[in-house]
Amino acid sequence: MFKRLPGDEARNLVSTTPDTAVVFRPAVLKTPALVTFLIYGWRFLSALVRTTWRHPVAVAIPVALGGIWYWFGWPAAASTLSFVVLSLLGWACTDGDLFARLVGFRLLAWWRLMAVYRRHWNGVMDVSGLAKRVNGRVYMPRLLRVTCDGWADRITVRMLAGQAVKDWSDRIDNLTQGFGATSCRVALVKGGRLLLTFPRSDPLAAPMPALPIPEEPSVGPVEIGKQEDGRPLRLKVHGTHVLIAGATGAGKGSFLWDTVRGLLPAMRVGLAEVWALDPKLMELSFGRELFQGRYAADPADCADLLDEAVSVMQKRAARFAGLQRSHEPTIADPFVLVLVDEVAFLTAYQPDRQLRQRISAALATLATQGRSVGVGVMAALQDPRKEVMNIRNLFPDKIALRLDESEQVDMVLGDGARDRGALADHISPVPELGAGVAYMRLEASPEPIRVRAAYVSDADIRAMVAYYRQAA
Repeated sequence: MFKRLPGDEARNLVSTTPDTAVVFRPAVLKTPALVTFLIYGWRFLSALVRTTWRHPVAVAIPVALGGIWYWFGWPAAASTLSFVVLSLLGWACTDGDLFARLVGFRLLAWWRLMAVYRRHWNGVMDVSGLAKRVNGRVYMPRLLRVTCDGWADRITVRMLAGQAVKDWSDRIDNLTQGFGATSCRVALVKGGRLLLTFPRSDPLAAPMPALPIPEEPSVGPVEIGKQEDGRPLRLKVHGTHVLIAGATGAGKGSFLWDTVRGLLPAMRVGLAEVWALDPKLMELSFGRELFQGRYAADPADCADLLDEAVSVMQKRAARFAGLQRSHEPTIADPFVLVLVDEVAFLTAYQPDRQLRQRISAALATLATQGRSVGVGVMAALQDPRKEVMNIRNLFPDKIALRLDESEQVDMVLGDGARDRGALADHISPVPELGAGVAYMRLEASPEPIRVRAAYVSDADIRAMVAYYRQAA
């Protein structure tokens, strides 16, 4: 057997015999036929056991039908198969949700595994660079499991030793196009395992009308729209602070008004108050009657209102000290939500330096100390740069609507959010398609989720004011 020569040393060899080329022939090892049969037999048995372990139902069905055919003849096998199929169809018609959860999505997952992912797995891994070649041997990431629901396919993958999550997040476009999906999300399950999510449909494609006003007063998570998987979107506002960033026309007002709409019953009975800062005089002024006089548009008035919120916060902290660590809303101590539209006008673009510093200091104080005593801040802005909003990291929950630049996604949602699928810069600028669509990153869940807020029209705001006026 020849010794392997590294690099280009082979071309530098010189033959000692004139006019004779150097020819390399691989060493041939003759394997006995018995050893070959044993190797292939072992591979066949291993594949059979592995297939039975991974797909017990798919293996049991043909085995059972074959056994019935052998013992009772083909008419009995055909009758059994027809009875099972008709029973499943009847079950699907009578209780479709239960059938889909127990049977339908399992069959779909098996079909997607065989027809799409396993079929194209090696090719996609090789072309995208996720497969590695070491000393002539190919190492391939393992496809462990495929599950489906009504929205997406979820694939559990075992990475190669030495790979990082960023190796996969950098190749989201390759994975999306390779498996014929519209998008892809990458999330770390545990050490060495990833969860790839490939949506099959988009429940957020169409605008949503305003949701009904809740019947029960509550400051708990308020329903404001829908998540990408079709589940209701409930936003926590009590005990946290929320930062909303988006370009002009992206739909920031939808999140503001949906939040007010969800808190309206609590505001009506005195368990919640919304204080509004509206330097544009266009968004929140339409429903200023809802704010019980806690409305400001002039920068000086905005600073006074913020100072008043800080005073309320400090008085509560003095009363709660040593007695309680969290706030429970009561009529005496209601939950106070400070809404700030276009906060950058107050913190960065305000020409009065003293007023700008006063507003920034008040917002920073509320953002650092207010959540435990029932004073929350929800701020909206267009430009998320640090010099525009230098306290953005004090907001535990962040929402990114349509943004102009890819770098702004990580500014709002945190480092690496765009690599994990938060493509806020790709949201459509067409209002019917992209208004209200956003990526949200919550304090309790670092993975960004795609959501859409319901659209609250002018007529809906008028109805909210009329509803509020009916309070005793």
